[in-house]
Formats: sequence, C-alpha cells, structure tokens
Amino acid sequence: MSDNPAFSTLTLAYDGPVATITLNRPDKRNAISYELIDEVLGALQKVGDSPAQILILTGSGKAFCSGMDLDNLRSITARAPEENYADSSTMARLFRTLYEFPKITIAAVNGPAIAGGCGLATLCDFTLGSSAAKFGYTEVRIGFIPAIVSTFLLRQIGEKQARDLLLTGRIIGADEALRIGLANEIVEPDKLMERARELAASLMQNSPASLLATKRLLTRYASDELDREIGDAVDANARIRTTEDFREGVTSFLEKRSPRWTGK
Repeated sequence: MSDNPAFSTLTLAYDGPVATITLNRPDKRNAISYELIDEVLGALQKVGDSPAQILILTGSGKAFCSGMDLDNLRSITARAPEENYADSSTMARLFRTLYEFPKITIAAVNGPAIAGGCGLATLCDFTLGSSAAKFGYTEVRIGFIPAIVSTFLLRQIGEKQARDLLLTGRIIGADEALRIGLANEIVEPDKLMERARELAASLMQNSPASLLATKRLLTRYASDELDREIGDAVDANARIRTTEDFREGVTSFLEKRSPRWTGK
C-alpha cells in the first residue's frame, strides 16, 4: 500500500508491518535538498505513527544518496549566519531522528552513499549494502566539515577508523565498509531488497515489545552525550560555512576545477 500524496522527493509504502521509504530523485542521484530533508522527516513521522514495526530506507535508480543537491550547495555560500545555523540544526534533527527512531530501521544501500547520504545509510540499525554500494564522507574535499555525522560515526566504527574516513574524505567500496563495521552485510544488487525483507521478517519473529524496549535502551545510553556533542557539531557546521576555504571549495567543485586553498 502506498502513501505518497504529500511527497515529491520520496515514496512511502507499506507491506503489512514493514514500511519502505524510497528516496526518489533518480535524475539527481537522490541528492539531499531542503525539500527532501523536510519530506524524510515527515515520512518518518508518518511511519512512527503507523502500526509498522520495521522501516526500510533505500534509494531509486543507481544511487542511494549522493550528498547535497548542487543547487542547494550553490546557495549556501550566500546564506546569512542565522540561516547557516538553522540549516545545520535541521540536518542534525534529521540524523538524530533517524538514529533514535523508535522502530527498527534497515538501510538497503543500492549504490553510492556520499557525505550526508552516507549518514542516512549508516544511522539505521542495520546497513545492508549492494556490492555496487560506495560509502564516503567527502566534506573536507570542498572545505566543509563532517561535524554532525562525526558524533555518530565515532560510536559506530571507533576513533581510528572514523579519523581515517573523515580526514581523508576518501570513498570506500562495499567490502571495506563491511570490514570496518560501517555495513552489516553485503549482497548482490538484485538480492538487496529481498535480503532487507528477509531481515525484516526475521526481526518480526521477536517480541515487538522487546524490540522497542531494547531500541529505547540503546538510544538512552547515548542521549546525554549526544545532546552536548551535537550542539558543538551544529556550531562548527555553521561556522565553517563562513570561511574563505568553504566558499572556494564549493565554487571550485561547481566549476569542476582544483581548489585554491588559503587556509582561511
């Protein structure tokens, strides 16, 4: 059953106790726009209010989510400080809503998951990757900072691995993502959604009350630290947008040339 009249950047469908959110901007490689952020938050609210027990998050086309939409990226360099802070706060709310979502979440990563898209892919309880999937936090390449996602990534894969990915900005393949704990399992592309549904069916053999109570407990462990860390990350995210290096990084990226960094 579909529930899509309010959405233009994604689809929301239910199959019994399983809800599926599909990012649906294949012509834009499911890039993160302001509209998509609002709609993912709205879809999560709908699923949270529904009888569904499991949420699958995936992308249409060849990409899972390629990071920030180019039109939005272009506009950021002209935004006022208060707008930058509001943008950062909204992205933090999206990531934390997904991380703390009360129902069980499965990311079915069908292709590249880059920058903010990598955050969406890895903040679910389970991350299943297609063998064609790629993962990367590429923010430092354009003078940006992976501030918000770093708070979660440290918990997921440890400091040494997190420093590697965040400081190099390199993109890794599915096998390495599995090896370092960024993904739980890698399957062939044509088996990805089948495997996600199999995992959902397996989870639903457990007590629903126990699943939700366990999820709440795990979320609570990190809650106080996340309050402080995300506050710091939002500030850092907003501040970096005022730097010369950020403006140069975005401009050079859009102009498809090498950046000329000043360190300012």
